[in-house]
Amino acid sequence: MGGQPDRSPWPGTLAVGSALVLGAWMINGGHGLHLPPLPGISQGFGSATSPAMLVPPRPRAVPTRIRIPSLRVDAPVTDLGLDSAGRLQPPPPTDRNLTGWYRDGVTPGQRGTAVVAGHVDTHDGPAVFYDLGTLRRGDQVEITGQDRGTAFFMVDAVEVYPKDDFPDAKVYGPAPDSQLRLITCGGDFTTGKGYDANVVVFAHLVRSLPGR
Repeated sequence: MGGQPDRSPWPGTLAVGSALVLGAWMINGGHGLHLPPLPGISQGFGSATSPAMLVPPRPRAVPTRIRIPSLRVDAPVTDLGLDSAGRLQPPPPTDRNLTGWYRDGVTPGQRGTAVVAGHVDTHDGPAVFYDLGTLRRGDQVEITGQDRGTAFFMVDAVEVYPKDDFPDAKVYGPAPDSQLRLITCGGDFTTGKGYDANVVVFAHLVRSLPGR
């Protein structure tokens, strides 16, 4: 437990697709006018990116809070498990400002790929990751752990993938350094099927502050 798995413990098209986002606000109050923003092509891997500088990984520390200064996100992190079908359980939909980390994966800052997911909306309106698609390469993500240490990540790319063609290996696959993925839903929305895509942020560790 805690090491980098050889394969994704959940398929993105199932867990991050149908479970993570209800689309309830779009149905009840959005009137189809407030689709979450999507990243521009210039923020994807197709554009030139700077090579990641390897830094020492952080010791294992269960995440407790995530901050994304450019989006004014400051939210607690809860742990998420799998349901009986092997799909990632979503954060509770009653709290718009809550994210979730897969508790059987690596913790943010450890060597490997850590995953933090969040709703894009709930019954009450836009949620914690509503603006995730507006992140740009070079933006910072900060994750504090139970040890009160903090891991600082730099965004490498922001991409959108159709739920019926989600690249599990690219998103969840093992990494030789400390990687972070932020995931929510996005794209077009229909009442019957909800959102048809996932927004994925790719980031790598650039520094960390030790715990106390």
